Amino acid sequence: MAIKLNIGDPKSKKTYTVELDEQASHKLYGKKLGQSFKGELIDKPGYEFLITGGSDNSGFPMRNDLDGERRQKVLLTHGVGNRATRKGMRLRKTVSGSTASAITAQLNLKVTKNGAKPLVEAPAPAEKTEE
Repeated sequence: MAIKLNIGDPKSKKTYTVELDEQASHKLYGKKLGQSFKGELIDKPGYEFLITGGSDNSGFPMRNDLDGERRQKVLLTHGVGNRATRKGMRLRKTVSGSTASAITAQLNLKVTKNGAKPLVEAPAPAEKTEE
C-alpha cells in the first residue's frame, strides 16, 4: 500500500504532502516514531527527516508507547488518540503501534537537515492564451 507523507519544514513554516509509490513505501517499513532517516530513501537527497507521527489505513493514530505494527485497545488518560472531556477521565481507545508497516497509510515527518534542492518544485506558471 502506498504511504502518504506530510513533511513539515520548520524553515519555511509550510507542510508539503508527498505520495510514495508501492516500492518506495517498502523502504520505510520498520522505521519507528522518533527515528531519523536520510532523504535518499524517498528521493530527497541531502535532506534528513524525523518521524513524528502517523496513522494506519483505518485512521487510528500511531502511538509511541505501543511497540510493533499492531492495533490495540489501550486505556488512555491523555495524549495521542484521546480527547478527555473531564479531568481524570480514562477511555479505552484503539491505537496503532509505533512501527511503520503495510497497514500504515500516513506518516508525519519533520525536516531536521535541509538539502540543496527545494522539497517540492513549484509548478510552472500556465501560459495565457489569447482568443
